[in-house]
Amino acid sequence: MPAPIKQTNWPTRQLRPADFPVLLKQIPDAPKMLYIRGVMPSADLRYLCVVGSRACTPYGRRVCASLIAGLAQYPVAIVSGLALGIDGEALKAALDAGLPAVAILPSSLDDVSIYPGTNRPLAQRILARGGALISESKGPYKAMLHDFPKRDRLMAAMAHATLIIEAGEKSGTLITARLALDYNREVLGVPHELNRETGAGVNRLLREGATLVRNSVDILEALDLVPLQNPYQTTLPTDLTDIETAAILAITKPMVKDELISASGLSAQDASIALSSLLIRGLITERLGKIERV
Repeated sequence: MPAPIKQTNWPTRQLRPADFPVLLKQIPDAPKMLYIRGVMPSADLRYLCVVGSRACTPYGRRVCASLIAGLAQYPVAIVSGLALGIDGEALKAALDAGLPAVAILPSSLDDVSIYPGTNRPLAQRILARGGALISESKGPYKAMLHDFPKRDRLMAAMAHATLIIEAGEKSGTLITARLALDYNREVLGVPHELNRETGAGVNRLLREGATLVRNSVDILEALDLVPLQNPYQTTLPTDLTDIETAAILAITKPMVKDELISASGLSAQDASIALSSLLIRGLITERLGKIERV
């Protein structure tokens, strides 16, 4: 188990019902009190809840990063749990894209209680980037099994839409989807490979009427936002190296590696290093021998 991180200057404080996100106030089982560390995003933003399997696949991570990166230019805040898997990946992708991130916890918000403990550094990163951690528990309080559906209802209730990325037939993620439907929120789903248990639940949601998501534009339409003319994100992750930045900025259209080397001014070795890293992070893809941004 990781050692507790040092307390910071982001104290836990009460968030009274008058200060709740507008949509959260509307549900019949709204909490009487919430606790917050950090800063709640502006009420003018469109909140998107992104959840999925804890045992996510490389496909799920890649799709999650790509879809959220495509929202970088828009007034969107990402809401998720701090769980391992897609939840954590969604929050990381939001931070990489420069979007506000809100993590809803089943535990209290003090550093020792944060669940899961392995994502304490992610919680710190959210706070450092101006986001928020939210819980119904004052603490110190360790999460118990019954706290997870309570957390799920908060995520589904405060978001304008919920996006499901990977979910098996028995995944707890489906609880969030059901709650979102109960609260008259739109449920979106990323299609998954057939006959793979990791996507059986989300494929069933799509068959039952959830909105199919092919790209970030589909998400923008669900959030009632108008896509911009420029299809590429202009906000890049803040932790890219110089060679990674040079490589990704050079990709203005699908191109072969030699074209990228020429356009970026990088050496063949540096270009290979940058492309490998960008592929792993889901910022580019390779199709039919050509490299393109996602």
